[in-house]
Amino acid sequence: MTALLSLLVLLFFFCSYAPSSFCANVTYDHRALVIDGKRRVLFSGSIHYPRSTPEMWPDLIHKSKDGGLDVIETYVFWNLHEPVRGQYNFEGRGDLVRFVKAVAAAGLYVHLRIGPYACAEWNYGGFPLWLHFIPGIQFRTDNEPFKAEMKRFTAKIVDMMKQQNLYTSQGGPIILSQVENEYGNIDAAYGPAAKSYINWAASMATSLYTGVPWVMCQQTDAPDPIINTCNGFYCDQFTPNTYAKPKLWTESYTGWFLSFGDAVPHRPVEDIAFAVARFFQWGGTFQNYYMYHGGTNFGRSSGGPFISSSYDYDAPIDEYGIIRQPKWGHLKDVHKAIKLCEEALIATDPTITSLGSNIEAAVYKTGAVCAAFLANIATSDATVTFNGKSYHLPAWSVSILPDCKNVVLNTAKINSASMISSFTAESLKEEVGSLDDSGSGWSWISEPIGISKADSFSKFGLLEQINTTADRSDYLWYSLSIDLDAGTQAVLHIESLGHALHTFINRKLAGSGTGNHDKANVTVDIPIKLVAGKNTIDLLSLTVGLQNYGAFFDTWGAGITGPVILKSLKNGSILDLSSQQWTYQPYVEYMVYNF
Repeated sequence: MTALLSLLVLLFFFCSYAPSSFCANVTYDHRALVIDGKRRVLFSGSIHYPRSTPEMWPDLIHKSKDGGLDVIETYVFWNLHEPVRGQYNFEGRGDLVRFVKAVAAAGLYVHLRIGPYACAEWNYGGFPLWLHFIPGIQFRTDNEPFKAEMKRFTAKIVDMMKQQNLYTSQGGPIILSQVENEYGNIDAAYGPAAKSYINWAASMATSLYTGVPWVMCQQTDAPDPIINTCNGFYCDQFTPNTYAKPKLWTESYTGWFLSFGDAVPHRPVEDIAFAVARFFQWGGTFQNYYMYHGGTNFGRSSGGPFISSSYDYDAPIDEYGIIRQPKWGHLKDVHKAIKLCEEALIATDPTITSLGSNIEAAVYKTGAVCAAFLANIATSDATVTFNGKSYHLPAWSVSILPDCKNVVLNTAKINSASMISSFTAESLKEEVGSLDDSGSGWSWISEPIGISKADSFSKFGLLEQINTTADRSDYLWYSLSIDLDAGTQAVLHIESLGHALHTFINRKLAGSGTGNHDKANVTVDIPIKLVAGKNTIDLLSLTVGLQNYGAFFDTWGAGITGPVILKSLKNGSILDLSSQQWTYQPYVEYMVYNF
C-alpha cells in the first residue's frame, strides 16, 4: 500500500510540473492501450530520425499528423550514439531528444524502440563494432558481457528520456518502449540460452520504470507484462500470447527496402489498405506503418550487405519528404473511416461470421453502438446481403460500415488524387539553391594501387576484414610479391567472404567479383599474365554494409579469407598463396563533393 501511495504521489508530482499536456497513465488490457483510463485506437508510422535531417523533422511529423497518425515510431541506433565505447553522440541527425520533442510539439505520441538491436537494414544491426571486441562476448544471448553492455546503453537512453520528462507519465509523448527486436525469428539457434536471455531482457527493461508498457515484436514467449506484437505484411490472424494483452502491429510494411541490383520495390496502396482494415476487423487497435517515411542511409549507415543508400521504402512520404499519392491520401481515408468505428472497436470483441466462400462480416456491437467490416478475401468481386441490405464487394477488399449500415470506404476504391513527381533544374535550384560552377562540383583524389601508406603491416596468412579494419573503412588491401624464373599464363582463384573485390596484377586491373544481398560470398577465377622476375598481386576487398540480421550475424565475417590459389596454365602446377606473408593496408581515399 505504501509503495502504491508513493507511486501516485510521484505521478502527481510529474503531472503537476510537466510542461506538456500529455501527462497520463498508460496501461493496457485485452482490447487496447489504455491512456488516462480510456482505450484508444491508434495509428502510428515509423520515421527514423537519423535517416532524415533535423530541418526536415517538423515537416515530416506535420505531414504524418495530417495523414491521420497518432504516433511516431522510431528505433534508437546504438552505433550512431556510441561510436566509441563511452563516447556519446546525440547531435545533428542523432539528436534524439530534439526529435522526440518535435513529435510532442505536433501533439503526437512516440513509440521508442530502444532495442538496442535494431536490424532496420542498418549497419551491423545498430550494434557498435567495438562491442565485437569485448573478450568473451556473444551477442543476443545469455552472455554476461553482452547483457552488461545492453543494460548500460538501454538505461542511458531511458535516463535521458526521464531527465527531459519525455515519458507520458511525466508529461511527455512516449507511450511505448521496445526491448529486443524480432528475436523470436532466430532464437531457436541459441538453444536454451535464448529463453533465459529473453526473460532477462524483459526483467531488465521493466526494472527501469519508464511508466509506460514495454513490447517485444515477433516474440511469442514474451513474458508478462511485456506485450508481444506482430510484424509483417498481414497481421489480421495474429493473437497475443495471453488474453490480457492487446493486439498490436508494430511493422505494417508499406513497401520494402532496396538492395543494389534489384528492382525498386512497390506495394499497391489497395493491398496495404486491405491489410490494415483486416487487422482492425479482427480485433486490432494499434497499427504502425513501416515505413511512413523511410529516408536516406547517410554515410556508411547502410547494412545488408548491399542495402542501397536510399531507404525510400515506397512509403507514404518519400525519401525527400514529398507526399506520395495516392498512397498517403488513401491511407488517410482509411484512418478516418476506422476512427469513426472507434467507440465500438474499443468497447467489445468482434463477432466474425461467414457470408459466403472467402467472405466475412465482423460486427462490433455494444448497446446502440455498432460498427461492421465486410471483407472479400477472394480474387473475384462478390455481392452479399448483410443486415437486409445488398453490398457489392470488390475482390480483395474490405468495406467499412461505422453504423453497420452505410459504407464510408472500401479499401479497393481510391478517391485520393494520384501524383507523379518530377525534378527539373529549376525545381532543384529551389530546393538546394543556385548550382553555379564556382566552389561546387566533384573533387577527385588519385588513389595509388596497392600499399602506399605508413600504417601498412605484414602477416602470414589471410586476415578476416572486419576484425582487421574494425569497420573504420569499407576497404582493405591484400598485397603479395612473388618471383618467377619465367613469365607464365595462369588463373588466380580467389575465395572471399565478401562483399566485393578487385584484382590487380603488376598495378593493372585484371578482374573483379561481387556478391549480392542474398549471397555476399565471392569466388572468382581470373586469367592473369605474370612476368619473369618480381610480380605484385594486389587484392582490394570491399564491404558494402555489414550484416544486420540473422543468428550469430556478428560472426559471419568478410574479406578474402581464402584460399587464394595460383594455377599455371603452362604445366598445371598449383601454388597456394593463402599462407604466405601478405601486406595489409586499410582505407582508401574518397571522392569529395563540395556542394
